[in-house]
Amino acid sequence: MSFDLKMDFRVSGKLPRVMQLLTDAELIRKWSGGEAILEPKVGGKFEMFDGWVSGEVLKISDKELAYTWKANDWEEDAQPSEVHYTLKADSQGGTEVTLIHTGFPNEKERDSHKTGWTDFFFDPLEDYMLIIDKS
Repeated sequence: MSFDLKMDFRVSGKLPRVMQLLTDAELIRKWSGGEAILEPKVGGKFEMFDGWVSGEVLKISDKELAYTWKANDWEEDAQPSEVHYTLKADSQGGTEVTLIHTGFPNEKERDSHKTGWTDFFFDPLEDYMLIIDKS
């Protein structure tokens, strides 16, 4: 059985800026509030939330980003999951982001991440865009 998520988000910023907020480690640190590493190249290292999650960049382009994702509190033998973002400009000058997160080790992790993507990722990113960044 596969445990996967597909979620859609709207971010107020223009597509190039949203992609920058997803791929620039310094900006990720600013909006997430934690240490982050993202080497913006296929095979590059990825870490967020003070090392709670780590992985490797699988794909990076102007409108797509993908990396493996493994939380440090998952079972040691759990395989990394994969996170895929697809960005599309919307008619109001913002960006629609489709998130597909596949390969969770179990239903509990999938359900936990469903709220986590909103509460700890996209809400802080949007707050940063609206309050601090305004670009």
